[in-house]
Amino acid sequence: MANHDNIFQIEVTYALPHIQVLKKLTVPADCTVEQAIILSGILDQFTDIDLTTNKLGIFGKLAQRDTRLQPHDRIEIYRPLVIDPKDARRIRAKTKHIQRQLPPTI
Repeated sequence: MANHDNIFQIEVTYALPHIQVLKKLTVPADCTVEQAIILSGILDQFTDIDLTTNKLGIFGKLAQRDTRLQPHDRIEIYRPLVIDPKDARRIRAKTKHIQRQLPPTI
């Protein structure tokens, strides 16, 4: 019989534009972020996740793979950015500027 002081619940999340996954699992008290991700089975489901390159977080704060977990932590696996946010803002601003200069359509 397991001692409940030595295990606790956590969540592992990963999202793509078309699917979001949240896995709840019970882990030992000395579990790390990396160990929990492996235990969750999410790496088998999403082979594009690379723990050496994907950034990881706990409740929106960056975390390392060897970070020890606390009860009820939510591990987040972040995808690489498709475009730099500054570049995206520049493109949107330029597009709006061009649209303002176009003559109205009838």
